[in-house]
Amino acid sequence: MPACCLVHRIEALSDNYIWLFEYSAGKAAVIDPAVGAPVLAAATRLGLQITHILNTHWHPDHVGGNLLIKQETGCVIYGPSGEAHRIPGLDHPVDDGATIMLGANRGEVLFVGAHTAGHVAWYFAGCGVLFPGDTLFAMGCGRLFEGTPGDMFKALGRLKKLPEETQVYCAHEYTLGNARFALSVDGKNPALLRRYAEVQAQRENNQPTVPFPLRDELATNPFVRAESAEQLGELRRAKDAF
Repeated sequence: MPACCLVHRIEALSDNYIWLFEYSAGKAAVIDPAVGAPVLAAATRLGLQITHILNTHWHPDHVGGNLLIKQETGCVIYGPSGEAHRIPGLDHPVDDGATIMLGANRGEVLFVGAHTAGHVAWYFAGCGVLFPGDTLFAMGCGRLFEGTPGDMFKALGRLKKLPEETQVYCAHEYTLGNARFALSVDGKNPALLRRYAEVQAQRENNQPTVPFPLRDELATNPFVRAESAEQLGELRRAKDAF
């Protein structure tokens, strides 16, 4: 990743990841701050000025830190227009195809409504990074709280067309559980077997499994590999009961 695009991990709550995206020297954007205090502490420790918050969707474990961070830093908040009334402190509602410039880095808003109706992802092509919120996880996808299997099939279909070297910074450490489910439906997949062993070792050593390259999802994620909305729906129902 270019030096102008450093991504710092902040662990929060039980399994959330908050991302501090250092887009130029001394400046950063926060993606989906579940809470505010650890983000402010990390920014101070790293010598970073927080200028933006980028929300992917309205759930409290993604926007809970918005107001404190905004109060302390004066940052501006961007988030999906379809959920504007549910995102604290929102300054700039955005829709599919909108762009944002963070320093020299151009970000694009990708509509991926399914987990929630207005969910968006943030993609920075020049840095090769994707922040999909709760749409795409390592070997999994988000629950369909407000969307349909067809919505998720369309959303994942869009994300899997991005360059396979794209680094995916999802918002939760769900990887080991997702891998176990994936094995239950695709247990003869050699790439999945290898990845499961790697993930087991990482988690046994309390190491994060995020970020990960998109190519890994193309090879091992049963939801990304689903061939129809109907198949994805069956997988999602099975995962919900797993």
